[in-house]
This record gives sequence, C-alpha cells and structure tokens, in this order.
Amino acid sequence: AYNIHVNGVLHCRVRYSQLLGLHEQLRKEYGTNVVPAFPPKKIFTLTPAEVEQRREQLEKYMQAVRQDPTLGGSETFNSFLRKAQQETQQIPTEEVVLEVLLSNGQKVKVTILTSDQTEDVLEAVASKLDLPDDLVGYFSLFLVRQTKDGAFSFVRKLQEFELPYVSVTSLHNPEFQIILRKSYWDSAYDDDVMEHRVGLNLLYAQTVSDIEHGWILVNKEQHRQLKSLQEKVSKKEFIRLAQTLKYYGYLKFDPCVTDFPEKGCHVVVSAGNNELNFQVRLPNEQIKEGSFKVTRMRCWRVTSSVPMSNSPSGSSPGKSEVKLELAFEYLMSKDRLQWVTITSPQAIMLSICLQSMVDELMVKKSGGSIRKMFRRRVNGALRRSDSQQAVKSPPLLDSPDASWEPMAKLSSKLTSVSLRGISHSSSANDVGANDFHGNYAFEGIGDEDL
Repeated sequence: AYNIHVNGVLHCRVRYSQLLGLHEQLRKEYGTNVVPAFPPKKIFTLTPAEVEQRREQLEKYMQAVRQDPTLGGSETFNSFLRKAQQETQQIPTEEVVLEVLLSNGQKVKVTILTSDQTEDVLEAVASKLDLPDDLVGYFSLFLVRQTKDGAFSFVRKLQEFELPYVSVTSLHNPEFQIILRKSYWDSAYDDDVMEHRVGLNLLYAQTVSDIEHGWILVNKEQHRQLKSLQEKVSKKEFIRLAQTLKYYGYLKFDPCVTDFPEKGCHVVVSAGNNELNFQVRLPNEQIKEGSFKVTRMRCWRVTSSVPMSNSPSGSSPGKSEVKLELAFEYLMSKDRLQWVTITSPQAIMLSICLQSMVDELMVKKSGGSIRKMFRRRVNGALRRSDSQQAVKSPPLLDSPDASWEPMAKLSSKLTSVSLRGISHSSSANDVGANDFHGNYAFEGIGDEDL
C-alpha cells in the first residue's frame, strides 16, 4: 500500500490494484497514446529494493498524469482522489453542517454532503450568501489555521480533488478552519465584484480585516480618512482608497527563512501585484525590503523532506517535522539567473500563489476572462460528486516497521502528487527535470530594465 501526499499533506492511502484500476479507466477514456506507461505487475513477492523501485515508478506515473492538462484535470482522476480520501478517513456519505468563515469573523453554516467536492461547497456558500453565479469564480475556499491573535495563517487553497469537509475534520484540530476570500490578484477585477451588494460586502470585509491585521500599510492620515469613510458606510470609497495603499491585495505569510541575500536570513514574505515581496532581517539586524517579479522567475519547485530521526528508540515514529522549501530561479540581470530558496511550512501555498498569478497573467494576455466554468446543474440541482452510499472499505495500515521513515519527497507543481511506500526506503529521490514547474509568463529582461 502507498500513502499519497497532495500539496505536502497526506491525502489518502491506496493499493497498487486501485492505481491499476485508475490507469485502466484513463486508458479506456483517453487512449493508450495519451496515458503514460504503468509499472507492470509482478508474479512473485517483491524484494525491498523492488518495492522501492515500484514506489518511485508509481510516483512518476502519478505526477505525469497530474501534470497532463487533460488527464490531471479529468473528473476520472479527481474523483479517484476524492473517493480514496473519503475511504482512507472512513467518513461515510451523509448530510452534515459545515461552518465557513468570512473575513469579518462571521460564520456561514451550509448543509452539504460529506462527499461534496470543493466546487459544491463553494456554490453552497455562495447560494447561502446570495452571491450571483457570475461572481462565484472570483472567490475560493482556503484552509487556514487561526492564530492566537485572531489572524489567519494560510495552509492551502482547497482544490478540485478534495472534499472540504473531510479535509478539515480529518485534521482533528479546531484551529483549522475554511475561509472564503477573493482569489484574484489584479485589483481591476474589484470593479466586477463591487457591482453587486454581496460582492461589495465580502470585498469590504476582507479589506477591513487585512488593514486591522497590518497586512495593508496605513499612515495616520490615511487611517483617519478610512475611519471617516467607515463611519459614513461608504464601502466603495473605502475600497478605492485602500487600493492606493501599500500591500493592498497581498497575502502575508508567517515569518520564515531564506538564503537571499545570504543563508539563514529571517524574512516575511508577501504575495501580490505579480510579485513576492521580501522584508529580510539581515544578521546585523538591519531590515531590507525587495521584490521578485513573477515574470522574471524562469521556474520554481517545491521540495519536502522528513529528516531521519535521532530520537531514542521507543519514541513514537512520524514526529519528525516535515521541512518544506520553495525555490525559484530568478533573472537577477541580463544573462544571470540565480536560485532563491524560502524555507517555510507554507511553501505549497506560496507555490499556489505564484501559479495563480501566472495563470491570471496568461488569461489577460490572451484576452480571456477569469470567471470559472462551473459544472452544469442537472435538473436544477447540483450534481453530487459521489455516490450517496457510505464508503465501507477498511482503512489501509501504515508500515508495521516503526523504524521506517521516508527520506525525501518531491512536489513538482502546485498540485503535485507523491507517494510514500509503506515499506523500507533507503534512497532519496534524485531531482529530475519533471520536478520543476516552468513559468510561461517568464520574460527576458535586460540590464537597462532592472
């Protein structure tokens, strides 16, 4: 059996036979020329070395499928991951009430099925709020962890291959919650959202919250003007003024570590305006600020690893902290590329931000719209993502060998899939070409533009 990690988080456990079934279904739908080769069956019991070899082959297979635009976005692949997630967590399909937070702390309670996927839940929240269908695509659901001061630490954007109820309840921690926020970067799209009362209220609440948490910088005079507009309940004017402020529309991340300009520097990273902004504390305690434009990132990758435990024997396994890194190759000057690495538990979320910025830039460049294409409603009702029958398959067990610990895991792309075999593993994966995510918005910039 294998653990499947998606976006750096344990998503589900599957057997070889289940993955083979997925492969055969994909071949039936898309043909042998499109679907990558699958690791062959073996007649005899596998040796430990063969088990590890199969795991690596399966990981490459799953990454190849996920990164193919047709296969990775297919309902067949995504429904496989959703069903496996529900089966692993042993949560039966039933009607439940899920609480979704808004930026102002208000909770929206929606009645959903435990097997409802992310789009289903997003549409249910939008319906409860009376948000028009054509504005739903401007918002997304995010998994967050609430900090002691009431602020939110972003874990990830919920994806189409997961079940939000299962994702949040399987963490068994009330600090983890689901929040609704806007999911675009260009403030020009604010005009579309503000056309409708509910959209305006959501955007206003998010802007107020970001100012209160210090994500948007405000001086005394601007603060006075904003307070005056608040008292007049002039929401549009409030947002218009906020749009002129530094870091409006940015997502602020928890303090972490970077190797730029030198190793071991403490940094606060913010994502917005098609860039990653660094506020770096140098070893001499001096604070430096700088930005890295997404258009000058040639590629990036996310890596994660679990270090070998040096703890005394008898201590519980799996307690070693997973180390996540986002590294991007940046055009510092003409003909000079340099790798910059950020070590942060939020590396996956940073990668998702970069990818969504690139997607938005490419859509704008092609003259398209960011409005999402939602599934058609069937007979006026939402088509459910799964059977309404409870999933009764038994859970898959972890390794009986408590001394086994995974050496390294690579997450290529923002929604990459990786497998950890439930067996001995003595070799770390080599970094291959597929572990990098190329940036289609990358532009060559000369020295005169720096």
